[in-house]
Amino acid sequence: MRNRTALAAVSAVTGALALTALAVPAAQAATTAGPAVTFSALKVNSGKNIVVGTTTTVTVTATYTVTKPASLAASSFQTGPVLYRGDTLGMNSDDLLLGDNPGTCTASSSTVLNCTAKVQFRPESSSEDTLTNSQAGTWKLGALAADDKGGLTWQAGFGTTKLQRKSTLTANASPEPVKKGKTITVTGKLSRANWETNKYAGYATQPVKLQFRKKGSTTYTTVKTIKSNSTGNLSTTVTASTDGYYRYSFAGTTTTPAVSATGDYIDVQ
Repeated sequence: MRNRTALAAVSAVTGALALTALAVPAAQAATTAGPAVTFSALKVNSGKNIVVGTTTTVTVTATYTVTKPASLAASSFQTGPVLYRGDTLGMNSDDLLLGDNPGTCTASSSTVLNCTAKVQFRPESSSEDTLTNSQAGTWKLGALAADDKGGLTWQAGFGTTKLQRKSTLTANASPEPVKKGKTITVTGKLSRANWETNKYAGYATQPVKLQFRKKGSTTYTTVKTIKSNSTGNLSTTVTASTDGYYRYSFAGTTTTPAVSATGDYIDVQ
């Protein structure tokens, strides 16, 4: 997602949060105070990390509750979730990601609205809201309400989520079959999505576990830990002892989710 010059869409859409998921740098403050509402119980993607690959737009759901005065008409303002980085949430925040459309709210009483909204993350787009690799990592969660006078109400403090570059991992054990006591070489590659090239690229110098599951077992045990090389490739050797499956397993980082390769079966004779 590329930076835009202002959150002009908020104050110009006569109360609607008609926003694509975009990064917003510092901008002028709202000219009027926002609606007198408070948010609670905000969850984005059911509390799970948001993982995005190379080409497919990922749409996640946010749920939250809005509390308002009974005298304030629900139709007079619109709301949506906000992901942000930096110490404060507002028009001057360093980086913002906002819901693509206003939240849809249902009144449970004259003062309480139960709302849902969508946020989209685009790894490939010709518009300015395409993801960039630097946006992977931890984001704080907040919410925003806008009225038809350009007033904005911000609320922070709903925890964090991680926006991550999807990872892939392979494993190949050879030779197969192999005689007991001989050397097995296990190769593979750890890659992750590059949102700027829309391709997967090797993830360098990351610790990856080589694991083994004996034939008939359901549990993998760690044999050793190695690091991916400068292009994400993996290679190590073990001594053949019994039939089973070898795989690589990566624990993940803040920017990249955990992933395990499909086990490759070795027939030991």
